Amino acid sequence: MAFQTATMTQLETSVACMMKVFDTYAGKEGKPDSLTKAEVKALLENELPGLLKNQEDLDKLFKELDFNGDGEVDFNEFMVLVASITCVCHGRPCKK
Repeated sequence: MAFQTATMTQLETSVACMMKVFDTYAGKEGKPDSLTKAEVKALLENELPGLLKNQEDLDKLFKELDFNGDGEVDFNEFMVLVASITCVCHGRPCKK
């Protein structure tokens, strides 16, 4: 799906951004269309720096995200994380 038009809606822009973030971190170590634990850690440290407190948190989160148990997080599994964070944050005022 090709995005990046001048008339993108806010939701289209958000979808394109999520795809770009995933693609930026995926495939540096493992498969090109999934995230290893190290790639998940780098993504979270850079994109959601307040989410992880320690290695134990990362291990638990990774285990919960890796639904199929293949040791990597694919795009669908990544989107579960994004959706969960969005649900938790829904209703809270946006901080600018």
